[in-house]
Amino acid sequence: MAAQSASATLMAGIPETNAWLYHKLRFTVGDPTAIIDLPLPDGGRQVTVILRDIEMDRARQHARADRVCCPKDFEPDSGLSGDRETATAQAAAECLRRAGVSHVCGDRSLPLIFADMVRQAGIEIVCDMEMGVLARRAKDEQEVAWLKESQAVTEGAMRMACETVANATARADGVLLLDGDVLTSERLRAMIDHWLLDRGYLNPVSIVAGGPTGADCHHRGEGALLTEQPVIIDIFPQNRATHYWGDCTRTSVHGAISAELSQMHAAVVAAKAAATAATRAGVTGEDVHRATIGAMEANGFAMGLPGEQDPDSFCSMTHGTGHGIGLDVHEPPLLDFKGPELVVGDALTIEPGLYRRDLGGVRVEDMVVVTADGCENLNALPEGLDWKT
Repeated sequence: MAAQSASATLMAGIPETNAWLYHKLRFTVGDPTAIIDLPLPDGGRQVTVILRDIEMDRARQHARADRVCCPKDFEPDSGLSGDRETATAQAAAECLRRAGVSHVCGDRSLPLIFADMVRQAGIEIVCDMEMGVLARRAKDEQEVAWLKESQAVTEGAMRMACETVANATARADGVLLLDGDVLTSERLRAMIDHWLLDRGYLNPVSIVAGGPTGADCHHRGEGALLTEQPVIIDIFPQNRATHYWGDCTRTSVHGAISAELSQMHAAVVAAKAAATAATRAGVTGEDVHRATIGAMEANGFAMGLPGEQDPDSFCSMTHGTGHGIGLDVHEPPLLDFKGPELVVGDALTIEPGLYRRDLGGVRVEDMVVVTADGCENLNALPEGLDWKT
């Protein structure tokens, strides 16, 4: 059931970890919080936030809310629980009851405890699966600025990592050395982590996948890196202050680049260019993905997972073209089959790749923001395989 514009809505959870709440409030707190959005007789709306009492002054200064309250302000006749989450849910239900609400819509992230308390108060509650989705997709000017900042820092880490691979020393057996010690996926990943931490970013486990391990597009990578093998490096950190993510992939090769790798790389870059050119408001995520498919097939490469009988030299693109990004590193919309119509402000990754079990993979990824007649590419890094300085 879709929410009507005049419906009361309820969101709840912990804004520090719930991107839907943080987007609504632009305020972070590590305790249970409820947001109640009520229609007013004059056609306007009133947003009430209920959170821990010691956070109220800070919320009044920074949260996007009309009223800031604590659970005690909406204590039911039965009293409040000593459990903080339960008490917040009780208060949210009581707030709705006092407002005379008989029907409320919750979003897809609403914890069940809040829905249950609302039902116990005699109020009907339904889930609106689209509530907040379009608002998060259509990034505003502030959000785009935060994404640009995150992507610029991500590119700095990427340049450092790719140049580290390219400028390493190769041992006689092909193993790469850095300052006399073996350069492993784990070591380079730690270097990326430290680089980003110094700049105020949280970094999940980056992908540093050398050689055949890179044939699995999400393999994190392990062990020594080798000369003349592709190293897929995928870095996706989160800004600790704004909560917005960066996401960038490049492929670096130390030493000679084989004809096979050059052909794969040329096809990937052509596919990324075709997908980027196809990206604009009004087309669908599937349209963009089909542009990728067309470029891959025009360059002689297949789409889809290899079968058990396919040789290890079978080369294909095994995933969609990309995904939305913002407060989550993966969020709507998808650039894939059944991907929805794009809107102005959609922030997207465009990341075609090719993979061979006997060789590894090549992937190149940029972030773009959709405009009415195209898209703005937030990346400035080179796309090539040779990063030697």
